[in-house]
Amino acid sequence: MKKKNPAINKGNSCALFVVLAVIGGMVAMLCGISALIALVSSPESTPAPTNATLDLAYSPEKDALMQDIIARFHKANYKTPSGLPMKIIATKMDAADIVDAARAGKFTAISPDSSLWLAQIDAGRERALVGESSRFAVTPIVIAMWSDAAQALGYPQKQIGWQDLLSKAKSDANFKWSHPSTSSASGLLATLAEFYAGANKTRGLTEADVKNRATLDYVAALEKTVRYYGEGEQATIDQVLARGRSYLDAFVVSERMVVYFNGKSSQKLVAIYPAEGTLWQDHPLALLEQPGLTDDQRLTFRRFRDFVLSPEIQKLILQSGYRPVDLNLRLDDPASPIKTSNGVDPAQPQTTLQMPSAAIIEIVQSSWYLAKRPANIYLVVDTSGSMGEQNKLTQAIDALVTFLDQVQGDRDRVGLVPFSNRVYNAIPSQDIGAQRAMLKTQVRALKASGQTALLDAVSYAYDDLQKRGDRERINAIVVMTDGIENQSSIKLNALTDKIKRGNASGVPIVIFCIGYGSDADWNVLNALADATGGFARRADPETIQKLYKILSTYF
Repeated sequence: MKKKNPAINKGNSCALFVVLAVIGGMVAMLCGISALIALVSSPESTPAPTNATLDLAYSPEKDALMQDIIARFHKANYKTPSGLPMKIIATKMDAADIVDAARAGKFTAISPDSSLWLAQIDAGRERALVGESSRFAVTPIVIAMWSDAAQALGYPQKQIGWQDLLSKAKSDANFKWSHPSTSSASGLLATLAEFYAGANKTRGLTEADVKNRATLDYVAALEKTVRYYGEGEQATIDQVLARGRSYLDAFVVSERMVVYFNGKSSQKLVAIYPAEGTLWQDHPLALLEQPGLTDDQRLTFRRFRDFVLSPEIQKLILQSGYRPVDLNLRLDDPASPIKTSNGVDPAQPQTTLQMPSAAIIEIVQSSWYLAKRPANIYLVVDTSGSMGEQNKLTQAIDALVTFLDQVQGDRDRVGLVPFSNRVYNAIPSQDIGAQRAMLKTQVRALKASGQTALLDAVSYAYDDLQKRGDRERINAIVVMTDGIENQSSIKLNALTDKIKRGNASGVPIVIFCIGYGSDADWNVLNALADATGGFARRADPETIQKLYKILSTYF
């Protein structure tokens, strides 16, 4: 037998090893490719579809309209080119809160009542947050009056203005008018109009105009006659609807709110377009360039913008009492609500004021804080034993501190009246600049114990304000309680009678009541508020801090 050559066997073994190694590598490579293909095609690893939903915040006065528009938009079933449904998630929110939320990255689109807020969103930012924007409805700022009150001033034969309002308020101590704080669009636009009137101009308002002594004196004289301020036109209209003629004789709102009111009440308002000129709310729709904004969200925004500008939706906007931006729609059409039978005039306003620059608006706001009517305020705070339950007093303390921080400048006077079995450790109302820190310290030191002498505490604060007799200021009491009156020496009827007599013959004092929690006595709180033209509102741990912030806009 022929022997095998070991060298040949060794070579064959090496060759076989190489072949097997190559085959093994090819198999591994093929397996890797297969695994990669499987990984790419696996449902778990498929990238999520691009987001095509807009988170939209809008101002509260157009709630019904915006909900209707969005429902119609969804019904149209628009989709992106990739097949994603275009959706709008909408949140009703006050304009100042829209600004804060936008800057905090919480929305991808907004529709406040005025483009004023867009500049505030971008203020101080290195990169603009507000992107594409387009207005879709407009409405002028007016002075709403009861028709007979307007006729007494010469309406409709005479065009009434700010000067007529000032003369009436100075000559008639019972005449009550109001405009919202400059934290609302209608309040700020009205204040700009007052400064224009004081400067005797209709355009080109300058810093020198605003700071001119004659202008400031004019605005201060007008502001001195304001009953009190407030959080916005929807809140004002709601109060007028609830209280009727006794609440206010005149107040600043947009024209659309006059149409809205007259559609709900048998008592009728008329819109006074100030002879000196007025400004407009322009209701923009704006995209926010938030981090992570997708191309499909941009497409949704543009589709929604085109939708609200379409003839069908512009007609809907007109039917809601706004003026459409589509000039092909006639305001004098028989179906239009912009007509004299609804208290408004499609031929007005005759004079539109020029919107000042953002810098001038900021100067006007600062000047208003110096010109506006200052206030005497007492915070009457329940610290009875029940306030110690469920962390209520801690939350109320945080809300009170928020209120003290929100009081602008140093001219308003604020005092504190804590009560349980009786009034204790009361701090007299003084200029807040001198005692803001001390008030905060005292508030933070409040402890819960005892019963509820609510009426005695209100009577204490009321008597002090009457003794001061300060007619130059807004005089107000803010009451917060979580329980039932059970410890006072004075009875409810006796207190409300005293308040009505005092307000008629002495200094008008308004009482705002906050019922905190589920056990507050609403009969008592409503009686106190109704006796003075104030209001009572419910608060809970989630809303009490915001409610105190809102109340600060009244002063």
